Amino acid sequence: MRVFITGVAGFLGSHIADAMIADGHYVVGIDNFIGGDPENFRHLEQTKRHTAPVLFEFRAMDCNDFEEVRDAMVGCDLVFHCAATAYEGLSVFSPHLVTQNIVGASVGVFSAAIANKVKRIIHCSSMARYGANNIPFRESQVCRPQDPYGIGKLCAEKMLENLCETHKVDYVIAVPHNIIGVRQKYDDPFRNVASIMINRMVQGKQPIIYGDGRQVRCFSFVDDCIACFRAMAYETSGVGQVINIGPDEEPVSINDLASLIAEILHFPLDPIYMPGRPQEVKLAVCSSKKARQLLGYETKTTLEEGLRKMIEPIKRRPKPFEYHLPIEIVSERTPKTWTDRLF
Repeated sequence: MRVFITGVAGFLGSHIADAMIADGHYVVGIDNFIGGDPENFRHLEQTKRHTAPVLFEFRAMDCNDFEEVRDAMVGCDLVFHCAATAYEGLSVFSPHLVTQNIVGASVGVFSAAIANKVKRIIHCSSMARYGANNIPFRESQVCRPQDPYGIGKLCAEKMLENLCETHKVDYVIAVPHNIIGVRQKYDDPFRNVASIMINRMVQGKQPIIYGDGRQVRCFSFVDDCIACFRAMAYETSGVGQVINIGPDEEPVSINDLASLIAEILHFPLDPIYMPGRPQEVKLAVCSSKKARQLLGYETKTTLEEGLRKMIEPIKRRPKPFEYHLPIEIVSERTPKTWTDRLF
């Protein structure tokens, strides 16, 4: 099978590429490097020099470049759409950037896939779709997204459903939530709370927490999620479904997350608290019942185990934070962590 992966230089996309290649499939990956790192697929570039047949090719490309994406996708059977400017908090202050790369880019990928007569599209959405709902979030709930990112993700889902039902293409909507693990970008000041905390603490800096730190999340270790994406690729049970991907055990507050990381690192914790970010959902935990039933999802990695695996490579190579994205709206509500570059 020939598999097309958008965002292949990203955290999730690169792990899915590994899984598909391990299963013997040919992978065509694209990325524009807004949030990805070429190091995430460097091992595939090195492997292909010693492997016959070659199972991976990369093309530097933006999902908004429809004709280029369509041409790169020729002959592909399956599409994983992982590319996204996955910046929920930033979307309140850079809505044009985020929406352009969530809605417009997604529709371009879907159109290219359908034009190429692919057999199935697997779209990575976000738990931001649920917004202010009772927890645990279930796929049957009416979505109430609170920020431009969540609104854009839900819009992209609706476009996918409409296009695939019209043109008779199989689709699955995956809703991974708070995935953590090795290769997650940890020098990004706008997202990835666990990685940000680890990167600061290994440099002897206190973690920065927005609001009172009582926001509750569940964190998904990437290796546990990959089995679900494999099942989505090969099985029919998830076709036409929205499926949460990740655990519903071990809900943890941001305060407790900081404490656990500090305990692992033997770090003297004294967090820096900053004003809360507008439109942030306080309680965000997803039910994994549907994934367990349809995809055989299992939680095999505890939060502590996942954090320990993340910490080692960050300790070896801590990085300064890179303010690589524009802030479109600067007001009294824009976090000073961004405007004053406090990370």
